[in-house]
Amino acid sequence: MKKLCILIFLIIAFLTLAIPSKGADNNKEVDSMLVSAESFFKMMKERNYARIWLLLSHASQNSIIDDTYKNIMYHFKAKGKEVTYSKGEIRNNFTTGGTIAQAYWDSYLTVFNPDMVLEYSKWEIGKVGKERAQINIIYRKAERPAVIQMYKEDNVWKVGLTETFRSPKR
Repeated sequence: MKKLCILIFLIIAFLTLAIPSKGADNNKEVDSMLVSAESFFKMMKERNYARIWLLLSHASQNSIIDDTYKNIMYHFKAKGKEVTYSKGEIRNNFTTGGTIAQAYWDSYLTVFNPDMVLEYSKWEIGKVGKERAQINIIYRKAERPAVIQMYKEDNVWKVGLTETFRSPKR
C-alpha cells in the first residue's frame, strides 16, 4: 500500500511538472515581448536600420512610409522636380536600410536617445493580451510613464512606434 501511494504521488508530481501551465506560457510571451522591445531600442542605438524596420509594427511601417512619401513629394515639387519614388521603393529602402532609411532614422535619433530607455528607465509590464500588450517605460525624470504599444504580428512581438508616440489624427 505504501509503495502504491508513493507511485501515485510520483505520477501526479511528474504530470504536474510535465504539463505546462498557462502562467508559464504567459511568462514566455512576456519574455518574448520584452526581448523584442529591448532589441528595437538596441538596434536604434547601433543604427541598424534594417533590423529596426523588422521590429516595427505594420501600422508603424505604413505610417512612416506615408509620411516619408509625402515629405519627398513636397520637397521634389518645391524644387520643381518630378517625384521619382514610389511607396514600394520607399518600403524597400527601409527594409534594406538604404539611404532614405538612414536619413529618416538619423533625423529621428537627433531628438531621441535610445539610452533614455535602455539605461535610464525602469520597465514595467502593463496590460498583456493575446495580440496586444503594453510596456510602461518610466524615465527617471518623468512624472508619468511612456506606454509602449506592442503588437503580435506574424507570431512576433513588434513595437508600435507611431501608435505609441503619435498624436491622434483629428
